[in-house]
Amino acid sequence: MSTQSSNPTNTLTQAGRYLIVISAFLGWFFAGWHLGINTLAMGSAAKDLLRNTGQYEVMEVDRESAKAQEQAGEGDIDALAKAAADNRLLTDSSSWFGYYVCALLFGGAAGGLVFGRIGDRFGRVKGMTAAICCYSGMSLLAYFVQAPWQLLIMRFLVCMGMGGMWPNGVALMSEVWSGLSRPLLAGVIGTAANIGIFVVGSIGNYVREVTIDDWRWVMILGGAPIVLGILIPFIVPESPRWLAQKAGGSADEKKPSVGTAEIFQSALLPVTLIGILLATVPLFGSWGSSNWAAKWAEDAGSDTLKAQVVMWRSLPGIVGSFLGGWVASLVGRRRSYLLNSLICLASAQCMFWFTSPADPGMFLIMTAVLGFFSGIFFGWLPLFLPELFVTRVRSVGAGVCFNFGRIITAVTVFITAMLITYFDNDFRQIGRITSLIYLFGAIGILLMPKGVEGKIKD
Repeated sequence: MSTQSSNPTNTLTQAGRYLIVISAFLGWFFAGWHLGINTLAMGSAAKDLLRNTGQYEVMEVDRESAKAQEQAGEGDIDALAKAAADNRLLTDSSSWFGYYVCALLFGGAAGGLVFGRIGDRFGRVKGMTAAICCYSGMSLLAYFVQAPWQLLIMRFLVCMGMGGMWPNGVALMSEVWSGLSRPLLAGVIGTAANIGIFVVGSIGNYVREVTIDDWRWVMILGGAPIVLGILIPFIVPESPRWLAQKAGGSADEKKPSVGTAEIFQSALLPVTLIGILLATVPLFGSWGSSNWAAKWAEDAGSDTLKAQVVMWRSLPGIVGSFLGGWVASLVGRRRSYLLNSLICLASAQCMFWFTSPADPGMFLIMTAVLGFFSGIFFGWLPLFLPELFVTRVRSVGAGVCFNFGRIITAVTVFITAMLITYFDNDFRQIGRITSLIYLFGAIGILLMPKGVEGKIKD
């Protein structure tokens, strides 16, 4: 067998290796921009687009309610009617905010499948290029939307690109830097998106606020990485391992393909179900629970406080996600997940019971605490999920667990968004209930099969 076949990565120069790391990091960093945009801009965008429909002007039902309140001595009719119309707008915009989170999660799961297959068939670099151009190009088109449902479609397509960046970037880095410490690789991947979120929050706080009247500029910001997408195929080398396999030089090519159904069969089913649960908990904890703090800050605080929430949550998250793999290695996979679940549960309950945007100091401190510990999960998952499965089904198993976690989270967020009216836009109550997901994480890790900690099985 040729040298290239036995060790394909020897064909890469050191400069080529670093270009791959930089491009994969930047691709996921800019995907993090869109995670930040979802939190920072979607509430304001929903209010603006809903307001443009004309359905949130003062209506007769508002005046009738205001008359009853005036007779009870509660205030002026016009002011009360206007307050009722504004409250209706806040409630409906919160529902749409939840729907945009659903678009992010469903789009990410679909993009992981679509662009992951592009990467397997046409090359990691082409898959990464297509994913970056997708999330950038669709963001530019989103600048022109005129209705909430149009933005929903655009966000789904944007998030497909984000989801497609993950498998191609991770595959490219792991195939080229196969000797790199796995906790370090997990930390690098985990931090890139959080750094992107932090940068977007900083821009919204220090450069230009995102408001109900001025949010479209963020869509242009999200489209800027298209320059990176255009440059990547010209400057970034393809994975030599993928090229060798494509040319028939890899023994892996001769192995029978693995079907997704196999990991749901009797022998692997318990492991797969536990993996899905362990992936769902941090995803729902982030997007279905603590993410409501930004909308809470926008409605009850200010646009500036909303941007500060994004910053205070993402900056500790950078540190937490970088350390997540190391913590799991030092403390143990099972113990670290259990302790982190309990700490996140306590932190979230404290935030939604004892703080509010009316007291920004403690509110932001608890946001930072929750951001750090929830970030640890996203350094833990890239390290642990592959360890649940043998080599033959590892990629399929880890991918299914993470994407099923996204889908389950999206469904539950969708249900929560539909119940916003029932909760009367009470983010305290929403947060107290949804953060109980971390309790399921503590229970789920205790059900994890023994003998998988720290092992990659053949």
